[in-house]
Amino acid sequence: MKYWIVVVDDEAMSLTHIKTLLSSKNMKVSCLRSGRELLTFMEKNDPDLILLDVMMPDISGFETYKSLRKFEKEQNRQETPIIFLTGESDFEAERYGLKLGAADYIHKPFNEDILFSRISNTINNSKKIESLTEDAIRDSLTGFLNKTGGISRVADALLTLSGSLLMLDLDSFKLVNDLFGHDKGDLILQAFADVARASTREGDILCRIGGDEFLALCNKLSTENAVSALTTRLNERLQKKAVEILGEDHGIPLGISVGAVMVPKYGRDYDTLFKLADEAMYRAKENGKHGYFIYSGSEDPIDRTQDPEEELSRIIKIITERNQGREALILGTDAFSTVFHFIERFNDRYGRKALTILVIVAERKPVEQQTLKDVMTTLGETLRKTLRKSDIIMQSRANQYFVLLPMVQDTDAAVVTARIESAWEEVPGHEYFDIKIAARIR
Repeated sequence: MKYWIVVVDDEAMSLTHIKTLLSSKNMKVSCLRSGRELLTFMEKNDPDLILLDVMMPDISGFETYKSLRKFEKEQNRQETPIIFLTGESDFEAERYGLKLGAADYIHKPFNEDILFSRISNTINNSKKIESLTEDAIRDSLTGFLNKTGGISRVADALLTLSGSLLMLDLDSFKLVNDLFGHDKGDLILQAFADVARASTREGDILCRIGGDEFLALCNKLSTENAVSALTTRLNERLQKKAVEILGEDHGIPLGISVGAVMVPKYGRDYDTLFKLADEAMYRAKENGKHGYFIYSGSEDPIDRTQDPEEELSRIIKIITERNQGREALILGTDAFSTVFHFIERFNDRYGRKALTILVIVAERKPVEQQTLKDVMTTLGETLRKTLRKSDIIMQSRANQYFVLLPMVQDTDAAVVTARIESAWEEVPGHEYFDIKIAARIR
């Protein structure tokens, strides 16, 4: 058990005793005498677990716990598991500590076998949860955060970070899929991910929010020269990778357009900054692609009057360039309802049929709400990738997804249901739930 344990206790004898016990099990042990020492220590260290005494004169274990969790959230760090230590038989205090979120509560003097077991169990459980959580918010192709995980982390980081929020879109990527096939397209996306990781700093947040659309929050990237240099670096490196993957004569003007907005100059609200970065990215494409545009607040309105034919061409060009990938579409309730009624009217008019499917996830035994939430998030992404790109998905309740498949045959219901059941088996955590599916041709 080569764990790194931090022990925080104001009693020297207690520290010595615990260090001796843990060291005998080949654990690395760091001993601290106060909560303030721990908070300072954690700024530059990342141990596996903290044994934290409740009763300390400087700052109590409970207050230390709350301060550490606040720090970890601000720094976008994983929470370090904490076990409280106490020599008191105060069950109210124990209840309070566990309610705060502590992994366990151990009374002194303790049995060393129980101590070792609880430390090992806590660390192993923490790593399993961390692994499952990370898998649920990662895009499997690029290794970047997916849309769900990325937006959450970017929104949190925007509250304290200074730098820039970037929208990145691969120019002419659709041509790769059309001319060379989706396997080559996937290789290009993976190559871009490698290039982006190599071109940004550790601590920058990268996520894939669509088929060939990416979002980056870059700490301290706060000047036009820096954005220009990054854009040039990304384009040069991606174009070299494209030659390796597609060949010297591939003929596709592949590149990257970047839209940037500075933080906190234009605020810290994610929705506001995302719209500004997205608008800047459109302008980068309008200016010839493979370049960048930094939002300044002084731009002319984007819907300026133009010749109708020119404006139509411009809109079609931008929409077709913004490839949405080949996955099904997840919509909110209002948007889904509008599309649903439109498709019903279309099918009635032209004699077509649609398939509606309800997927219900039911607990086999009581589980934490976060477990259900994580499973549903992953199931939504799984449905999006499993179904056709013309299909539409809505989360109708906390444990339900409603799916609409336009223009189907009578035999499609059984095929699609079987496909969903098969995909469900790949969802992490599915073993805690049962899945129920109802399908109806309309």
